[in-house]
Amino acid sequence: MRVYVNDMPVELLPGMTVKHALIKANMFGEIEKGKKVCDEWGNEIGLDGGLTEGVRIFVIDEIKNTE
Repeated sequence: MRVYVNDMPVELLPGMTVKHALIKANMFGEIEKGKKVCDEWGNEIGLDGGLTEGVRIFVIDEIKNTE
């Protein structure tokens, strides 16, 4: 399946997690530096989160509160 990490396409096997996508995209080091992962709507997601075909995730400095 194809997912996108910071708009970069990443090919994964079904059942792989957010952590797998970050490793494949060479972005896991950014998480170790304190950055966060969010979905395309700005919601923080965990490293064990499941992925589906075409999902877009982003590595960002911080989650902005919209309240």
